[in-house]
Amino acid sequence: MKRMKFCFLVACIFVLTIPRGSICERCDDWGVDTRLLTQTYDGEPVRTKCPLFEDYLKHNYTTAHSTGLTLMWYWTGQGKDLEEPINIRLPDNRISKDKDILWFRPAILNDTGNYTCMLRNSTYCSKVAFPLEVLRKDQNSCVTSTKTTEVKLFPLEDRATLTCPDTKDYFPANVTPTVNWYLNCSLVYKYVDRYPQGLNLTFLTMSLRYEGNYTCIVSYEENGRAYNLTRTIYVEAIASPLHEKPPVMITPNDKVIYEISAGEDMLVSCDVYFSFINNSRTDIWWIVNGKNAEEITDPRVNVSRSVKLDKTSPGAKNIIESLQIKKITSDELKHNYTCSAKNSLGAVSRQALVKEKVGTPRYITELACGLGATLFLVVCFIVVYHIYWLEMVLFYRAHFGTDETIGDGKEYDVYVSYARNAEEEEFVLVTLRGVLENEFGYKLCIFDRDSLPGGIITDETLSFIKKSRRLLVVISPSYVHQGTQALLELKAGLENMATQGNIQLVLVQYKPIKNKEKIKELRLAQSVLNVIKWKGEKSKYPVGRFWKQLHVALPVKKTSSTKNSCSFHMVPLNSMSSIE
Repeated sequence: MKRMKFCFLVACIFVLTIPRGSICERCDDWGVDTRLLTQTYDGEPVRTKCPLFEDYLKHNYTTAHSTGLTLMWYWTGQGKDLEEPINIRLPDNRISKDKDILWFRPAILNDTGNYTCMLRNSTYCSKVAFPLEVLRKDQNSCVTSTKTTEVKLFPLEDRATLTCPDTKDYFPANVTPTVNWYLNCSLVYKYVDRYPQGLNLTFLTMSLRYEGNYTCIVSYEENGRAYNLTRTIYVEAIASPLHEKPPVMITPNDKVIYEISAGEDMLVSCDVYFSFINNSRTDIWWIVNGKNAEEITDPRVNVSRSVKLDKTSPGAKNIIESLQIKKITSDELKHNYTCSAKNSLGAVSRQALVKEKVGTPRYITELACGLGATLFLVVCFIVVYHIYWLEMVLFYRAHFGTDETIGDGKEYDVYVSYARNAEEEEFVLVTLRGVLENEFGYKLCIFDRDSLPGGIITDETLSFIKKSRRLLVVISPSYVHQGTQALLELKAGLENMATQGNIQLVLVQYKPIKNKEKIKELRLAQSVLNVIKWKGEKSKYPVGRFWKQLHVALPVKKTSSTKNSCSFHMVPLNSMSSIE
């Protein structure tokens, strides 16, 4: 008996003298689980449950406690390495524990760190740590931008209710807290289709413009102390379930054929539209000759993806899966290329029509090149002719044209018809006469200069017109208003051109006429003849376009003066004022 008592005593001493560290060495340490991060605001209460009973062990706290296991709490302060036991016997009772829950009433910034809950007895130990982060609200804001925000998805045009989260068991059931709702930190008050009711915020009809950060601040009292709970949820609108459908494949399709030559790079795209379906995967992939393209190890084969969101339907998107094969071979062009896509409502597959491009025969290439060169030359000729046609016509007339004045019995080259006023007389007698007679060598008939006194105006006018090869009409507003003789000249010229055809009319617009419709002869002349427009300063020099157009309209005349018809002397017209 004495020997048994001695052995028991030795065993007890051995157990009591075992170092504590030897027990800890056998502890199942799950490390720090950052997924269980708890965030709260400075000065607000927070409760955290030991995650051992929810995620790591099969039994709950009550069962563990009944078997003799003890739950202990430790913490490691931010920036520290030493794990310390939590003092739950502080005078203000700010930190306390209730079964598997650790309470902070309230939490302060210095509480930030990793918290460890350990379940143990003399033969068993298991522990896990999780982070607690105490944040300070941004200045002039009800929240902080660094806090993780929960997201709630509400279908468009549906009725939805937003409940202030994580407030259960913070205050007794018989306590009715005060709840204020904020949208982007602005108090929700008399909002359209949104009604706060305690811990709930009701959306009568969800709309895109209702998206945003909704914050609920819950105020209550406990043991004579006031507390606030701040919770923020981001509300996002999604497409209505009525619009849910299987994936829609846009390309490849039966209308698109990819013709590729061997040795070229092949690029085919699979464009699939996915409507929004909550908790549904959106998969898309290429099958190349029965094998998933992602599993092909050939470095020439590459698959890339791009996503384009549908702005008209929240959550919907187009996924474009592009398959590229560099320097494809003839055998690879015969392979089967199929794109497949699926979501929770269905699947779709379609083959891309790929075939080898047939080379163009050489004679077709040569013919195309010949036609292209010919077309290019024709276009160049048309452009050159369009720009330099006046110069070309004048050059031809000067060197190859037939003299129109030989044997026609005409005395004058040009009869000039104009309104009799000072301005136009100066234009005709100085400018026109100076260039046409002195530079071009034409013989002009000007009634006021060449007619004899005492004659009958009508007879002499008709006689002069019959003796002239061209009738040059200077059009201006004065021509209409003061043009009794001028209109007679115009009418005679038109009748002669229409009946006998031995005179041609040349119209020079000195100034625009607004009421030309009132003069039948003038309207008729302008409808069948081109009008050469005088543009003032731009038309002063004899090498200008005006004089080239006028020269082309006048008779071809071989004289010594016409040798300069294509290369006029640069003489300003105002220098001719002395010519008479």
